[in-house]
Amino acid sequence: MRILLAEDERDLNRIISKKLTSDGYSVDSCYDGKEAMDMLACADYDAAILDIMMPGADGFAVLASLRNAGRTTPVLFLTARDSISDRVKGLDSGAND
Repeated sequence: MRILLAEDERDLNRIISKKLTSDGYSVDSCYDGKEAMDMLACADYDAAILDIMMPGADGFAVLASLRNAGRTTPVLFLTARDSISDRVKGLDSGAND
């Protein structure tokens, strides 16, 4: 399974990538939303894990770009935001969790 991880905090990105890799996943990682959009446009991923608050483009913009391209790649949001409205916005935008 190939996963894209887009998380701008480098230490957290490294930790998550390392854990997913040790669990047998193939992980491509990046640190900003623009790069995530480029990677998603150029490769097929089985899943994407997106931070909401990233430079370049936020996770919502990355998800919108993915869905507007007709891609159904499952998307999980990774964020420090915990309000119900943020969760509803993510799910209404087409995130899977």
